[in-house]
Amino acid sequence: MLERIITQPDNYEPYLLSQAIKFGNLLFVSGQAGAGEDGKIVAGGFRAQGEQAFANLRRALEAGGSGLADVIKVTIFVTDMGNFKEVVELRRQFFTAPYPADTIAEIKALYDPAAMIEIEAIAAIRPHAGS
Repeated sequence: MLERIITQPDNYEPYLLSQAIKFGNLLFVSGQAGAGEDGKIVAGGFRAQGEQAFANLRRALEAGGSGLADVIKVTIFVTDMGNFKEVVELRRQFFTAPYPADTIAEIKALYDPAAMIEIEAIAAIRPHAGS
């Protein structure tokens, strides 16, 4: 059975997307960009957008009963592979060993012309102690 995961605010609702879908013990998280709670891309360049994208990813994961430590696979889309070193630094900041499997791809554009990074993930949902 598929379960829709919703976070508030839900900037995805108008586009008929789910923040994440839970299926069994897996959580599939939609691409998270560097948008703040107002839905607008944050100022401050690539690093600021990357940190916001990871914060948004964490929020969606936690809403689905998972977390950054449970991420199995990420796909990171960037509009400029010149930011690759920053992506590695973001991975170091937000993930710990064993690091998730990863695909990084440079693409022409994201959903908002100001967006420079988007991260999607598949994560495990671990049973809680005492359940």
